[in-house]
Amino acid sequence: SLRACTTRVGEWWVHVGLICIPLVAVYLHIPPPQLSPALQKWHSSGEVFHFRGREIFYRDSYGALGSSDVVILLHGFPTSSFDWNKIWEPLTQHFHRVIALDFLGFGFSDKPRPHRYSIFEQASVVEALVAHLGLSNQRVNLVSHDYGDTVALELLFRTDQNRTGHLIINSLCLSNGGIFPETHYPRLLQKLLKDSSFLAPVLTRLTNYMIFQKGIGDVFGPYTQPTDAEFWDMWTGLRYNDGNLVMDSILQYINQRLKHRERWVGVLTSTFVPLHMIYGPLDPVNPHPQFIRLYQQLVQRSTVTILDEHISHYPQLEDPTGFLNAYFNFIHSF
Repeated sequence: SLRACTTRVGEWWVHVGLICIPLVAVYLHIPPPQLSPALQKWHSSGEVFHFRGREIFYRDSYGALGSSDVVILLHGFPTSSFDWNKIWEPLTQHFHRVIALDFLGFGFSDKPRPHRYSIFEQASVVEALVAHLGLSNQRVNLVSHDYGDTVALELLFRTDQNRTGHLIINSLCLSNGGIFPETHYPRLLQKLLKDSSFLAPVLTRLTNYMIFQKGIGDVFGPYTQPTDAEFWDMWTGLRYNDGNLVMDSILQYINQRLKHRERWVGVLTSTFVPLHMIYGPLDPVNPHPQFIRLYQQLVQRSTVTILDEHISHYPQLEDPTGFLNAYFNFIHSF
């Protein structure tokens, strides 16, 4: 019976082992996903520049000949410049130069850890890119989404304050982003990651594709869900260079928005730079109508486009045509 007992204990260990190995593999994320052909193409048509010793990925396309206009695209959390891929070609037909970057900690850019990620540093990354491309004296049009909205507001603040190295902003077009802390409802995982220092390292490692897909799917409209390939591309961009492990540090931006609300909402209400907001109203993060009512009440100089009622948090991916129409109408209006 002793032998039977040890055999049973032995079998029990084998079972525990069989259960633990995949869990450990999930925990350590072995291996990161391969780039799809679409993502590979995006990556290979981009370049990198160095910012304070870090590599920043960007794309810079020359387009319309008769135009001298430049547009710079600022993506959201937790995705990358690839968010702009559906409107890239039409923008190049309209603008002389179309530029997008992956912020530090995102996409194909470096993802240092530990690192104190901040909106201020990301704004400096954009200024450095503009200087690197020789566009410091050129008027630029900014288009931003989500996290990028707040980076754009910091750039606007520096422009309005005439800070050294600032951009010359010709126009700013914002889209679905939590620019008002009081109407912003972060997802549960985001709250846990930004506020729980001891849980965060475990959660960032345990977040797998299924959890990610569910989280992203929730902020897309029911009729405009990403395809499996598109979900996979977003996940691959996040996992590149272990980006999943810096999400908790990056998410401090939610606390930064609250702390610097006066600076960022203040410049929005006082600037004379032409402003537009493109808004997908089904957004659970910045819900309708509270968000847009507050925006129209506070930012009276801005024009607004509210897209179809089934468009949610990612308007440039969910309704690229509606997004472009709204944007071109705005650009032609001043």
